[in-house]
Amino acid sequence: MLTLHDFLPSGNGYKCRLLLRFLERPFVLKEYNILAGETRTEAFLGALNANGRIPVLQMEDGRCLSESGAILNYLAQDTPFLPGDPWDRAQVLKWMFFEQYTLEPTVAVRRFWLTEQETPLTPLQEAQLPDKLEQGHAALGVLEGGLAGRDWLVGGRPTIADIALYGYTHVAPEGGYELDAYPNIRAWMVRMSQLPGYVKITHRTFD
Repeated sequence: MLTLHDFLPSGNGYKCRLLLRFLERPFVLKEYNILAGETRTEAFLGALNANGRIPVLQMEDGRCLSESGAILNYLAQDTPFLPGDPWDRAQVLKWMFFEQYTLEPTVAVRRFWLTEQETPLTPLQEAQLPDKLEQGHAALGVLEGGLAGRDWLVGGRPTIADIALYGYTHVAPEGGYELDAYPNIRAWMVRMSQLPGYVKITHRTFD
């Protein structure tokens, strides 16, 4: 059986859990407290991911795949969540790269600082909060435009592009991003939550 090594509040891990649930793929969930350095141990670095990050998808034969985008792409092969048409598939990848390069470094980072980081913000983090907010809203504006006149980002049906963007967008308010100005995003989030197999993101269970 597949094993997903994860930290429950992580939007990146959540994306993988969502797709596994949508695909009705059974898996074992193994939690790590990244705030306590549990992904920086020699055992984790040596056996699971030398980069010391979650999520990691471990195959039945022991092989390990890290990076949420790679995991989503692997799991979605030959399923409706990854289009067969080369252009549509490229559009899926475009949105996934956008999420990791533009939305995640702003929306996800600000949320982590404000809700998960257990130490006080550093002066540098405090100084970066306004820019993160502005840049995050710019990213959300791009997503809002991408959903104009359509239910899903690519090809008229949910794909891993939607899952990738949903992971951190739906919890953006936790980072101070109000979504009232984004009706397309809000309607899309409702559609995502109505897909069979949907589960909510879960906050950490280490307390």
